[in-house]
Amino acid sequence: MTETFKIFQVDVTEANNIEASVNDPHSHDYEELIIGIDGALEHFIDFKSTIFEAPFVSFVTKGKVHRVQPKLSNGECSMWVIRFKSEFIPETTFQLYALYHDNANLTMKSGACFDRLVSLCKMMYNEMQQSPPDYAVIRHLLSALFTMIESERRKQQPEGNANLKTQSITFKNFLKILEENFRRPDGVEFYAEKLFMSSRNLNLICQNILQQSVSEIIETRKLIEAKNLLASTDKSVSEIGFELGYREKTYFSSVFKKKSGQTPTEFRTEMKNLML
Repeated sequence: MTETFKIFQVDVTEANNIEASVNDPHSHDYEELIIGIDGALEHFIDFKSTIFEAPFVSFVTKGKVHRVQPKLSNGECSMWVIRFKSEFIPETTFQLYALYHDNANLTMKSGACFDRLVSLCKMMYNEMQQSPPDYAVIRHLLSALFTMIESERRKQQPEGNANLKTQSITFKNFLKILEENFRRPDGVEFYAEKLFMSSRNLNLICQNILQQSVSEIIETRKLIEAKNLLASTDKSVSEIGFELGYREKTYFSSVFKKKSGQTPTEFRTEMKNLML
């Protein structure tokens, strides 16, 4: 996907087309949120397949192997599909990784709460039809959408729920500390000390949940913010690198290219062209 944000609807015709096509398990380089209004979704994720009847919410994080198959129910199928790059809402993305780990799907109840989710999807879709769309408006609407979903999740799965694993709690706490400190030049030991645990144990938890080391997660968070700053500000590459804890422009550019396949300048140019 080349766009930073995309929203579209899946109807009966599209669901039939997907069912008739080759649809092997895969991963992608963007985040995906599906709001199911009518019909059902067969979702293969975390090496198991489950069918969810609408209304539902399904979120798939970048890089996670999965397969989704929209299905008709009573001849109906209607779903909103939202795809966005991590840097589109960088302050929210990592929290989503924690909240949806091993729990990609959430069954909803019909009524006012779910109707508000659908209304936000329609508002984002309508804004995307404008020329040009106001991406600041879309960011706020998308953040509001996830806030409402999380509110519903808390009602269904209170913090005291027995299935909330200790590792998930630790990982969420790590992400909270990371969000406050990722601009610092500190490494694994800094975060492990904040969590009163060893670097080894923190690495084991992160590997189990995101299949990444602590250092990789820190670098990924820095990269997301770097992309956000490159796309939304006129700060120089050196200024952005320094703000994110890199003392040398060449090292920052090297890390950026290694992780994204582009130099910071190439990425900025591409984003400006996409926003035209």
